[in-house]
Amino acid sequence: MTMPIWHTRRTLLRAMAYGAGVGALGACAATPTTPVQNWRPVEYQLGPADQLRITVFNEPGLTGPYVVGAQGTIAYPLVGDIRAAGLTVPEFTEALRAALGEFVRTPSVSVEVTNYRPFFILGEVQRPGTYPYQVDITVMNAVATAGGFTYRANRSRVFIRHANEAEERAYDLTVSTPVLPGDTVRIGERIF
Repeated sequence: MTMPIWHTRRTLLRAMAYGAGVGALGACAATPTTPVQNWRPVEYQLGPADQLRITVFNEPGLTGPYVVGAQGTIAYPLVGDIRAAGLTVPEFTEALRAALGEFVRTPSVSVEVTNYRPFFILGEVQRPGTYPYQVDITVMNAVATAGGFTYRANRSRVFIRHANEAEERAYDLTVSTPVLPGDTVRIGERIF
């Protein structure tokens, strides 16, 4: 008994669709990710748009709020422009103390970050955009801030480009996946 031609074509199309689906799943499984447990927390490095509170004890003229400029420096009395970008808070505190040492006898300097630079979230979230950083924010908190996932969102993987890196990396999306100031977080689209 011979099959009608439409039945053979339908069977062929089903087989092709099944093969394409299996191939797509195989491609998804081969995409490398960087597991979160391999992500090492790094000490925060200052960068443009960070707002600092600098206190020099017994020197009210040198105490106040300062902003790291676009060039990565702070215009500071007596010492002029001093580099802050790329330095941790303790490193910057020591650099400022050393620079002030030429003008002030044994300066006692304290530096704290009062406002961090924002983070960016894009992709499959309801309201992509720029949001203010909050200490210890996670990707899940960032997604909630951006209105939640869209229905197309891939909820198992996130792509993050840290402020000091040129390329984004894929991470497993867990409740503890961290976001740092200046990060660009991208929620991708799921395949199925």
